[in-house]
Amino acid sequence: MRAVVVSLGCAVLFGLASCAAARSGEGKSSALQRPRYAITVTHGGTPMGEIVVELFPEVAPLHVANFDSLVRIGFYDGTAFHRVVPGFVIQGGDPNSKDKPRETWGYGDPSQRRIPAEFNDRPHKRGTVSAARAADPNSATSQFFICLVDLPQLDGKYTVFGQVVSGMEVVDAIAAVPRDARDNPLQKVEMRIRRLQP
Repeated sequence: MRAVVVSLGCAVLFGLASCAAARSGEGKSSALQRPRYAITVTHGGTPMGEIVVELFPEVAPLHVANFDSLVRIGFYDGTAFHRVVPGFVIQGGDPNSKDKPRETWGYGDPSQRRIPAEFNDRPHKRGTVSAARAADPNSATSQFFICLVDLPQLDGKYTVFGQVVSGMEVVDAIAAVPRDARDNPLQKVEMRIRRLQP
């Protein structure tokens, strides 16, 4: 089933911090332990720039571990931001977008490992990275979305597992690319992801 993000009832689409540190209010040291990743983006082969995301293993350890394992094997390299909805989200990470027909982008590979929901109290604010999924809350795989605006209607329904720390201008540029009636960019918006912190 296609991984989607649902908004207001309408289908539109998608280092561990210690508990002791969190309880003691050591926010800065906790944040420094969070893994960061650089998403390098091209549009029709032309460089658009880089988005740096920081992930939240303290609230979504399974999603972060899944993302990290996929980055380490180069899974995301060559995948696309295949769904772009201005004023809402950009979504990507489907393996079909590497080399399969465009009409299959977003539907995912049924053999992919599913990650159980880790709903948490992190809000879906502008720049939030969250897991796309199908109707089953426990159906997240590799696809993720980045919020273009605050989307409180998604809170508690999708797993927030990170945030953009730099490069929102690139996210906004992706949101502005020409697209078809299905919100698919007319020219491929391709990504490569690498880990920045050990």
